[in-house]
This record gives sequence, structure tokens and C-alpha cells, in this order.
Amino acid sequence: MLTQQITIELPEPVMRQLMRIAAATQQSIETLVAQSVLGNLPPSAENAPPELQKTELLAMQALSTDELLTIVQAQTHPAQSDRHTELLQKNETAQLSAEETQELTALRQAADHLMLRKAYAWSLLRWRGHKLPKLADLPTPA
Repeated sequence: MLTQQITIELPEPVMRQLMRIAAATQQSIETLVAQSVLGNLPPSAENAPPELQKTELLAMQALSTDELLTIVQAQTHPAQSDRHTELLQKNETAQLSAEETQELTALRQAADHLMLRKAYAWSLLRWRGHKLPKLADLPTPA
């Protein structure tokens, strides 16, 4: 792995804490600082589909907390959700038409897109210091 050198000034208490942790864990201060920086970077969008990485997910890093909270609260329109469920059930018991197969694919992609945006918004909120809710506290679709 290539490395680059930078010079930063740290307050004395931070430096003392790094030195104590380095001694206790038998690691270099450089390793601890690199771990700290890596652990505190905004979430990566590298695993997302390339067409969403720059256009949406990375742009979300500039959104306000309120805008991110709006994203995490977004729900699929009930009619879309009902149709998706209907097509999934029909797909299990019967053959879908070509049009229905395309519709099912589009609905699945829309649901996946929404879930990816919500997950990334939650990760950004967590990175900004917000506590994530428990699963039981999340809203459920009506």
C-alpha cells in the first residue's frame, strides 16, 4: 500500500492519549492515527452501483441533517408496494408476461434504489454523530 506523509498539529492531550494507547497496544502512533482517520471518514460508496456513486450517494454527503432524515423516512408508495407484492406472488405460481416481468424488474430496482439511499443516509447520520434507532423503533409501511 502506498503511503503519503502529512504533518498535522495535535493538541497535547490528544498526543498523550495516543502515546498511552500506542504503549498499551504495542502499536505505532502512526498506525493508531491511520486507524482513527480511516474509522472516522464518511461512509464509502464504493460498493454501490457505479451509476449511483457520484450522482447520488456522494452528493448526499453535502445534504443537511434534515434532508438526510427526510430520505431515511421515505417509503415506497403503497400502490407500488402492493403491485410489487402482487407480481412476486404471481411469479411464484404462474408465468409472468413479458410486460409484467419488466414491471417487476423496475419495481425491484426502485425498491433497491430506495433502500440503498436510506442505508447510505443512515450511515451518514451515524458518521455525523447521530444515534441510530433500534429496528423496533423504525417506521413500518402502512
